Amino acid sequence: MTFTPAKWPRRLRSQEWFGGTGRDQIYHRGWMKNQGFPHDMFDGRPVIGILNTWSELTPCNAHLRDLAERVKHGVFEAGGFPVEVPVLSAAESSFRPTAMMFRNLAALAVEETIRGQPMDGVVLLVGCDKTTPSLLMGAASTDLPAIVVTGGPMLNGYFRGERVGSGTHLWKFSEAVKAGEMSQEDFLEAEASMSRSPGSCNTMGTASTMASMAEALGMALSGNAAIPAVDSRRRVMAQMSGRRIVDMVKDDLKPSDVMTKHAFENAIRTNGAIGGSTNAVIHLLAIAGRVGVDLTLDDWDRCGREVATIVNLMPSGKYLMEEFFYAGGLPVVLKRLGEAGLLHKDALTVSGTSIWDEVKGAVNTNEDVIRPVSNPLTAEGGIAVLKGNLAPKGAVIKPSAASAHLLKHRGRAVVFEDIDDYKAKINDEALDIDETCVMVLKNCGPKGYPGMAEVGNMGLPPKVLRKGITDMVRISDARMSGTAYGTVILHTAPEAADGGPLAVVRDGDMIELDVAARSIRIDLSDEDLAARLKDWKPNIEKASSGYAWLHQTHTNGADTGADLDFLIGCRGAPVGKDSH
Repeated sequence: MTFTPAKWPRRLRSQEWFGGTGRDQIYHRGWMKNQGFPHDMFDGRPVIGILNTWSELTPCNAHLRDLAERVKHGVFEAGGFPVEVPVLSAAESSFRPTAMMFRNLAALAVEETIRGQPMDGVVLLVGCDKTTPSLLMGAASTDLPAIVVTGGPMLNGYFRGERVGSGTHLWKFSEAVKAGEMSQEDFLEAEASMSRSPGSCNTMGTASTMASMAEALGMALSGNAAIPAVDSRRRVMAQMSGRRIVDMVKDDLKPSDVMTKHAFENAIRTNGAIGGSTNAVIHLLAIAGRVGVDLTLDDWDRCGREVATIVNLMPSGKYLMEEFFYAGGLPVVLKRLGEAGLLHKDALTVSGTSIWDEVKGAVNTNEDVIRPVSNPLTAEGGIAVLKGNLAPKGAVIKPSAASAHLLKHRGRAVVFEDIDDYKAKINDEALDIDETCVMVLKNCGPKGYPGMAEVGNMGLPPKVLRKGITDMVRISDARMSGTAYGTVILHTAPEAADGGPLAVVRDGDMIELDVAARSIRIDLSDEDLAARLKDWKPNIEKASSGYAWLHQTHTNGADTGADLDFLIGCRGAPVGKDSH
């Protein structure tokens, strides 16, 4: 599929602010000129907003100011007028109670930043995982031409000859300390090797997954996802994207032209092939809701079932993003999906051409990093969507990161009412738990935590770890980091704080998991479960004001993307009335 450009020149949206000789236009231009912009910058060339999520408290994005300068070079070269605009940066590593609580706030802020200011197109400069979906959500809501530039992953970490994956080894080493297999001193020494360069997680965590999702959706130039942050080619990608957004404005190529149902299906299958994060589920559902595409959990299961995981990266495999880039990156994966009949080849991308035209010439240089479909890391990867009386609206699991022997399991529930209850009990040697049990965590969903923190991959009790056991079945309405691993059922909906069946699970209840059958059940009759739910009363602390109140009151369930209910749908970016 090839995009047919609109007729050019045409009057740009920014000209409502800057074009003409009236008082209002002089007011807008005049203030802008105090930065030293020549008069001819306002002569009708496209104004490109570089929406920058740079922040020193978002360490994955702390190098984005340099990339913004490269984007500006590209915009200038193509005849545009670049303006850098800071936007809310929600970092998973520093925001409390969780960055996910602020994804929707950031999306709202981005949407209104675009709508209320003289921009004709936007470059979304993102990195740490919540910044990618939040900016895509805001851009989808306004539907101005937009292109994604990610900051790229950090370099490989090494500790005593072993590859160290950011996040993944944090969980691994932490459990080793609890099991008495690693000293605290060694853990502190390993810390220095975990994040040794600028960039986001070097595993296939949520940041790298969402960078891959942006590319698979067609919203980033081909090859963007995997280039390391410190590689000079990352700067080239930024500059080329700056050039491209100007042509996108000329062609009026919008997010709604690119992010179609076929594009989302491509992204879902890509997530399976790369062993991507479970967080992609909730983010793609939210982005689809903003652009007006009907995407559901059933689509995730339908599109992901037959997809093999072919990317051998942590947390599912052994390599890191640096090797993924050297092997050919996401274009190789997309090519293999296309060859297997699992790619909508005619899906349009921000390049103006089809996704197949972008990737058909990709070359794989390491078949252990990006494996053939005939020799996958996991025969059925993707995200499995489970349903049953414990999750009527669905729950998710990442089979490629789970233990094969636990994918069908029946065990006794050990219940934690919330994250504080878990922390209070988990290290108690008297806790009645063994490796056959099912750990159940409640009240950690979108409304319950609030914000749905990444606590679903509960650490195992020390007395189980000391046996050499490294995995147990864990169930919650929370999320987990994309860098984490294990047989972890997440996003259980409805959540406990909203009166879902998870809320009434008790110690000793028997729970049955069957991933192949896509089933998650509690061993109770319909009548007994209904009776428990009838007697249930919410026990979470409700916010009385501020954003926390807004979030708890208006956030939808994880099964539909956990977006604010009043923000779903594309509202466009009309030029408002000028009050001056």
